[in-house]
Amino acid sequence: MIRVFIVDDQALVRAGLAMVLESQEDMAVAGEAGDGAQALDRLAGSAVDVVLMDIRMPVLDGVEATRQLTVRPAAPKVLVLPTFDLDEYAFAALRAGASGFLLKDALAGELCAAIRTVYRGEAVLAPPTTRRLVDRMLADCPVPEPGPDPLAPLTAREREVLLAMARGESNAEIAGTLYLSEATVKTHVGRVLAKLGLRDGVQAVIWAYERRLIRPGHPPR
Repeated sequence: MIRVFIVDDQALVRAGLAMVLESQEDMAVAGEAGDGAQALDRLAGSAVDVVLMDIRMPVLDGVEATRQLTVRPAAPKVLVLPTFDLDEYAFAALRAGASGFLLKDALAGELCAAIRTVYRGEAVLAPPTTRRLVDRMLADCPVPEPGPDPLAPLTAREREVLLAMARGESNAEIAGTLYLSEATVKTHVGRVLAKLGLRDGVQAVIWAYERRLIRPGHPPR
């Protein structure tokens, strides 16, 4: 059972999300909060797997709440639910530690699929809106200064897996591309994240973009 916590300053939105989640056999609503500060307080010591996080809220917004939440031991995954596409606040939440984002007007099936993906520890970068957000926000990042190869800690296979992750491929898609089992891909992903000190696949994508290993509109090198 995936335990989901809902954070949104609109009671009607929280109620609608709860109805969708409770209709799923593998999901349960573990609690809710009306702002980021309340969420941090109620999540302290709670057994929660995934947090659905609004962005613009009173008292404490979703970006800062995500930043404070994801540094906690055994922190739950955070799926950000902004109202608008290509919202710079959504990108800030990704950099703060969120595992992905989905617009509030997404279909119920898309939301549940995203929750399951995040729960499995995979990146939620396949939706076009998420990928466009990363493309837009990192397009004008300064070119890093010349230095040691950032991929030096990785084996050749781990490099291939990282770049596939940066393209937004799921573990299953990576397995098909590289002719590996999904279990082997998960092992490689875990090693990549550990060696680079990254939290999850979303952080790996941002890391790859910032180091110009992949650029908007260009295939990864």
